[in-house]
Amino acid sequence: MRNVKWQLKWAIILVLLSALVYIFHYFIFRDVHHIFIYLIGDIAFVFIEVLMVTLVIHELLTMRDKKAIMEKMNMVVGTFFIEMGRTLLDRLNDFDKNFDQVKDNFIDIDRWDKKEFPEKLEMAKKIHYEIDMQKGDLEKLKGFLLEKREFMLRLLENPNLLEHDSFTELLWAVTHLTEELSLRKDLKKCADADLNHLQGDMKRAYIILIYEWIEYMGHLKNKYPYLFSLAVRMNPFNPEASVEVK
Repeated sequence: MRNVKWQLKWAIILVLLSALVYIFHYFIFRDVHHIFIYLIGDIAFVFIEVLMVTLVIHELLTMRDKKAIMEKMNMVVGTFFIEMGRTLLDRLNDFDKNFDQVKDNFIDIDRWDKKEFPEKLEMAKKIHYEIDMQKGDLEKLKGFLLEKREFMLRLLENPNLLEHDSFTELLWAVTHLTEELSLRKDLKKCADADLNHLQGDMKRAYIILIYEWIEYMGHLKNKYPYLFSLAVRMNPFNPEASVEVK
């Protein structure tokens, strides 16, 4: 309310100052016709000025700001995959009964063209993932997630997450899976119904993680080929992947 009063006060002052200048102009030149010609012309230009400032310049500045924010977000996404994303994907792969078929879709990511990545993202949504809670090591997964819990919480504190909905969804899915696992003291004694519940949580995190990994790899290929080369050599879908260049 105080800000509104302040703005109204200055609006009145500026209008009065403008009126005083026009009155001063009249007393000097005694030409009302001249005053109204320029006054109407100036008022007519105001609409074009508003168009230029609000719809063009403002939009360009907004686009530039969004681009800068997305660059920062891509750095955050990169930090996530370096710190835990690749390892988490490798851990979750152990639970996928169809991994031998799934890996064939991503094992050749180094040969994908830049234009292929959007198509591969759509393909990743249609793949049949089948999580088997008995296939992988739940305790090992639980220990890893608990170890990275503080790191995850720090990521969630980043205000730029609002600009990256899918990555935010991934962080929440992984955080939820972490909480579900941490609240169970003995995962070996979980009932079938409870395991089915955990299976759903794991599958959700797994699918979103794969999607974000493909987006991240596409970003590296477009912007940082040298980082892409390293990421390819650490491909979690390639059982023969090795950091060493061969």
